[in-house]
Amino acid sequence: MTDQQERAFKTVRKYIYWSMGAGMIPIPFVDLTAVSGVQLKMIADLAKIYDVRFQKNAVKATIGALSGFVLPHALACGFVGTMFKAVPVIGFIAGGTSMSLFCGAYAWALGNVFIQHFESGGTFLDFDPEAVKEYFKAKFEEGKTVATTTNTPETA
Repeated sequence: MTDQQERAFKTVRKYIYWSMGAGMIPIPFVDLTAVSGVQLKMIADLAKIYDVRFQKNAVKATIGALSGFVLPHALACGFVGTMFKAVPVIGFIAGGTSMSLFCGAYAWALGNVFIQHFESGGTFLDFDPEAVKEYFKAKFEEGKTVATTTNTPETA
């Protein structure tokens, strides 16, 4: 693994935990906003590592497109998780936990997709969400395990 790849995976691991923490915010929809900000920052940091010019609007569109590939799970854990938080005490525990795990898995998948794209010389202008659909889904499934353990895989 190159130094650049090592820094990139270290960055993704850091943002998994930040994403999970943001997913635990007890206020419905504020959590989703915070998670989006954390994940934008992760991608901006990865772009810096790979010397790719960051383009916020392109990244927002990409995040939205990729979420469609895990939409059934996103609805089950993300939206429902944030809505559960409105129920006093027990809602926060159930909703916060599912939302946190979803956010960690999503950050893992998103980070790995961008590392792979940047490693191949890609930029934000030539990113094709449809082309990485299966890889993203696989990394999201892997991310569910990563988010529930303290050790994350070192490679993609």
